[in-house]
Amino acid sequence: MTTPDRPNPLLAALSALEDAADGLYRRIVPREPGHIAAYRGWGDASGIELRGRVLAGAPEGGPTERDSRLRNLRHSIGRFVNGEVPGVALQLSIGAHAVEAITDAEGYYAGTLPAPPAPEALWTQATASLADGRFATPQPVLYVHDDARVGVISDIDDTVLDSAITDWTTAAQLTFLHNARTRKPLKGAALLYQALQAGIDGRGRVPLFYVSSSPWNLYDLLDEFMALNKVPAGPMFLRDFGLDPTKFIKSPGHGHKLDRVRELVRRFPRLRWVLLGDSGQADAEIYAEAASEFGDRIAAIYIRDVDPDLDSPRDVAVDAHIGRVAGTRVPMLRARDSRAIAEHAASIGLIHADALGPIAVEVDRDAARPTLAEAAATSAIQGSDGGPAAPVG
Repeated sequence: MTTPDRPNPLLAALSALEDAADGLYRRIVPREPGHIAAYRGWGDASGIELRGRVLAGAPEGGPTERDSRLRNLRHSIGRFVNGEVPGVALQLSIGAHAVEAITDAEGYYAGTLPAPPAPEALWTQATASLADGRFATPQPVLYVHDDARVGVISDIDDTVLDSAITDWTTAAQLTFLHNARTRKPLKGAALLYQALQAGIDGRGRVPLFYVSSSPWNLYDLLDEFMALNKVPAGPMFLRDFGLDPTKFIKSPGHGHKLDRVRELVRRFPRLRWVLLGDSGQADAEIYAEAASEFGDRIAAIYIRDVDPDLDSPRDVAVDAHIGRVAGTRVPMLRARDSRAIAEHAASIGLIHADALGPIAVEVDRDAARPTLAEAAATSAIQGSDGGPAAPVG
């Protein structure tokens, strides 16, 4: 039997084999640092957290709406084979403070620094470089101010980004044959998240964090997608891709999301949290557990219905978790779209009522777009010869 204390012996053997193969490959083909993937950091007056990865080369980018399916496929594959570089010494700095870090076996680095003087804005900037100063890379840092009272934790796939999770063939096409310019946000998502970040006082200091089961290899794609579609940026917590029990392929369920929620709720004890997810995965269960653990530290839970025109088993499962949360007095809603979420959020003082009209207009406009299944089918037809893929939306 497999338990957290007694891992599956086959998976343990495969993990050991993977590590041995990686070690052998690195000895035969030594990798040199060529790129620092500096993920968005976060922190407050108690300290700044920085994470990132050192790779042999930068992921290929510069996507356009007319990139061919073949080009998108090549770039997608490249994100998973662009080799990590372990054992690299780095210097991480912010303001007058600096620390050293060493990349682990998968090329990831982490460091905690003393906080600089609080910036006026929500964002400030750190720098990551090799120890000798090469590849100096700006690293944006979300700064949680002392007067912040609310934070947001959101899933990405089928909560912000339409991934067609209920149709695996469409989801696969979107993952490997499209890019940040040809994928679109869910109806009204951009203005909804802008309103959440603005907060009831309109100051724009509500911190947003994103938690996803997507692998770190897609970080640059997701970050560019948010920028292109005017979805407010935030630190992202993704997953590693590999055979170890803590990695993407072999992690049971979506437990890492709950771990990250716990980490953030405990890290910022002044904040009450808005949790957003979707009915296509385990978000309702995860967030219901968070409500049970943290009570009124959770301000609201919103679960976007991935099939709002159907009465599906997913709805039954979500509604069961809503019933479970009822005893905690944490409001939890299965929502059809961003308009429904915004209306409830305004009713409990999370966003300003002035945001409701623009969000409703954006929902209606986005609803006029072709569905992802229609767009993916069109793309497959038009791009079957390796030519340009049809833009989604």
